[in-house]
Amino acid sequence: MRKESECMAYSFSGRVRYSEIGENGLLTLPGILNYFQDCSTFQSEEVGLGIDILKEWKRIWVLSAWQVVVDRYPYMGERIKTSTWAYGFRGFMGLRNFTMETEGGEGLAYANTFWTYIDAENGLPVRLEAKDTDAYRGKDGKMESKLDMEYAPRKIVLPEDYEQQDSFAVQKHHLDTNHHVNNCQYVQMAMDYLPENFKIHQMRAEYKQQARLNDVICPARTVDENKTTVLLNDQKGEPYAVVEFK
Repeated sequence: MRKESECMAYSFSGRVRYSEIGENGLLTLPGILNYFQDCSTFQSEEVGLGIDILKEWKRIWVLSAWQVVVDRYPYMGERIKTSTWAYGFRGFMGLRNFTMETEGGEGLAYANTFWTYIDAENGLPVRLEAKDTDAYRGKDGKMESKLDMEYAPRKIVLPEDYEQQDSFAVQKHHLDTNHHVNNCQYVQMAMDYLPENFKIHQMRAEYKQQARLNDVICPARTVDENKTTVLLNDQKGEPYAVVEFK
């Protein structure tokens, strides 16, 4: 994990809370995702492109894909620093890295993400303009370098064979301020279908459509030797999200 420049990264420090840990006393994967999501939200608010201004512009940033690698899950009470930076914009897409480390600089987790800029009224992608991206650049117009990591493809190859699981309806607690299922909630749903004692080192998620209140999710999974892929489908068999664990 190495980052070349420091010009437009945003960081915040925290301490792992009891409410964020799992049965093993460690921060959960959804907990790490929440720190990452909060960090990017804090940066957007800090640079003047937060929730309120985007609502005024009728725009939304929608997460299209995650790749998250965890080297070590921090323990309850451990002090951590979470960082993020945008490293590229093209068309209607934004590219962003995240890291989590200890106070002493030990790397804990890192991620690559793809985001799509959406018109909130019609749900279609919108081409990015300077006003949408300049605040994430340095004064010289340059951006942070991308993280030195092994990058996986954005798209996840769908399994040919899978086991259908019991369906369920989207509840209010699954939703975020955009009134659809929160990115982290899909991962949390998918984790329910992991084999017993499965240790997650890498998680990839690809988001294909947005689920809203009372939509029915029909899960299916494929379990390989060291990989589990979970499809969270609609009632027609089209995925809302595909989540791969290794």
